Amino acid sequence: MSKWRVFWVPKPAPIAPPRLAVLAGWADLAEREASTGIRPGDPILLAPDYRIDELLSLYTRSSPFRRYTKETKRNYITDLCLFFNFLWRRGKVWTQAAESDVDDFQFWRQRSPENPVRVGGNKWNRELAALMNLYTWATKPGNQFLTRNPVPVHRVVGRHGQVVDVPDGKAKDARGSNVHWLTPRTFRLWVNVGLRGYVADGLPSPSWLGRMEGRNVAFVRLLTSSGMRRLEGASLLTFEVPSLRLQGSRYYTGRLAAAVTRSKKARTYYVEAQVVGDIESYVESSRADAIRAAQTRGRYNAVPSLRLVTRASRGPKPTVYWRDRQGVNGRIALTEATADERMTWYTEGPAGLEPLWLWLNEMGLPLQPHSWNNVFTAANQRCRAVLDPEPERHLDPHHSRAPYATPHSCRHGFALYMLVILHHLMDQRFGLSPQERRDYRLLYGDPWRMVQDLLGHAFLETTRERYLAPVADLQLRSLLTTAPLFREGERPALEMDEVFGRLAREAEGIQDIDTKLRVAPQAAG
Repeated sequence: MSKWRVFWVPKPAPIAPPRLAVLAGWADLAEREASTGIRPGDPILLAPDYRIDELLSLYTRSSPFRRYTKETKRNYITDLCLFFNFLWRRGKVWTQAAESDVDDFQFWRQRSPENPVRVGGNKWNRELAALMNLYTWATKPGNQFLTRNPVPVHRVVGRHGQVVDVPDGKAKDARGSNVHWLTPRTFRLWVNVGLRGYVADGLPSPSWLGRMEGRNVAFVRLLTSSGMRRLEGASLLTFEVPSLRLQGSRYYTGRLAAAVTRSKKARTYYVEAQVVGDIESYVESSRADAIRAAQTRGRYNAVPSLRLVTRASRGPKPTVYWRDRQGVNGRIALTEATADERMTWYTEGPAGLEPLWLWLNEMGLPLQPHSWNNVFTAANQRCRAVLDPEPERHLDPHHSRAPYATPHSCRHGFALYMLVILHHLMDQRFGLSPQERRDYRLLYGDPWRMVQDLLGHAFLETTRERYLAPVADLQLRSLLTTAPLFREGERPALEMDEVFGRLAREAEGIQDIDTKLRVAPQAAG
């Protein structure tokens, strides 16, 4: 069956002499696209009758659409094509949609027994947002390509007192987050089995190849230690990672650029010293090997968009100065550089060009942020293969004994860990009286707000309702009263295992070894 298709405009690259006759005369394709306002990364939608809709092309080149992140653009275009296909089977295009079409589409996506792949509230709300954004753009004053928005809405007062339109079809059963929480020891098990190749008895597998193991372990531990989002951690440059000091501390600090954060505000991140050591080991080993191999093969000389960083100033607003292959000089504040710009930055090393992008693939080139999803998927599959008994494999996923993680699970796990540790420090280890505890909170804020600041959330409700929903209604003080006191030289992550195990038993959504697995103790260490 014919359907809508999408093609993404690639980054400019030298066009080789055409090998096919149909490509003859298209050597100036980049110039033709630029003359019409088409940029790399723009989607081109092709209708089932092989026509390109001019209005859709205007929408994908509009400022509202171009402000979306790369991932949001791909998600929204995929969602729109689903609706366009639904309309096409009715003999309509998107400009002919009525409210009844949107209602019928929602019924089909969420509730129709004839649909073999129904979606939940979260997925539907994202699809509805994609439709809302398209039709709002098409009907707003100045455009008015359509006389009426087919997405029925009602008006409510927002949290800042502004009036906003909310789609009537917004799902009521949407969850704030589908990410599961992992306790610290369960994350250690997931890393050991999924990324380091351990088997169920806690020992490394003799057949484990360990390709890019150091890189993958360092990245995952960075997310779990700092609470960064995937894009934030994936976009770091080599000089943005703090360096270990002889007289160091348990935590080191760094700065996240505003352009790579969701809030578009720069913030300080904290990372454990051991994780900084993991990153330095990766830089000095497998990363250095990949760079040497790429230099030998001349890969960096073939990067068309390469920008050589000539200087990086310090001070209140660090600025990066660069020069491209055409000799054009430019500069940009470090905090304003997007992920795509950062991937083009190289420096002149002892043996030639080197990327400043921290995380590289096996060819020595910058690893795309979305590629980390593949690393997590492979680790989940290995955990399932190693830790799930053979008779239970491929059966009820709710009874899987293997931990399951995503990049955002690391952020959720970090939030849970920091909340429990901060409560413990405040309510027990410091030995504060009720009055002293009150004064401490007035001076530094309570643990909830501390975690909010660490995550970079604008609203405390987001921290409570989405990231820490399993423990938002629990009396943490009562849970912690039986926890053992820290002794000199002991590691909190291990001492708090009993507390996290109790949380996992009392709250839904938290994965812990005791409640999921029966494995040898060595695997959790």
